[in-house]
Amino acid sequence: MELTEKIKGAIRDVNNFPKEGIVFKDITPIMLDPILSNEIVEALAERYKHANLQGIAGIESRGFLFGFPVAMALGIPFIMIRKQGKLPYEKISHAYDLEYGSAVIEMHSDAFAPGDRILIHDDLLATGGSAAAAAALIQTCQGVVAGFNFMVELQFLEGREKLRTFSDNISNLVQY
Repeated sequence: MELTEKIKGAIRDVNNFPKEGIVFKDITPIMLDPILSNEIVEALAERYKHANLQGIAGIESRGFLFGFPVAMALGIPFIMIRKQGKLPYEKISHAYDLEYGSAVIEMHSDAFAPGDRILIHDDLLATGGSAAAAAALIQTCQGVVAGFNFMVELQFLEGREKLRTFSDNISNLVQY
């Protein structure tokens, strides 16, 4: 069976979460399958092994689940992009709008060197707000957004369009 089919088979739909009318794509069953989880890490490491990356930035919190092991498989640093107030050292912040309000994300100011090529990873691309905010943080620290990778892309929400200003290299493992 192809990896995409395995992933789709593991993802479950949760109706009316986090609010009425939303069908949430729940990736947590993948975490219960270490063989599938390893296949995902191996596939992503293979995809990016020649991409000349100097780091992978994962967006809190589900972006950490596969972003960190892929960075380790590639032998490159993992950069945490977290919600405001969660990082202990000197940091930079970026405020952005969400569907239901606003948010602030942060990154350590010394996470990478200027000019480093950074891949941004998260579990889901919906409207693109969080990933675009992460890209803005990378650029503020003079990093190069080498691309975006997502476990799942909800194509009907067109989040990809918001990210094209940072990079045309946008990939996913599964699309709905």
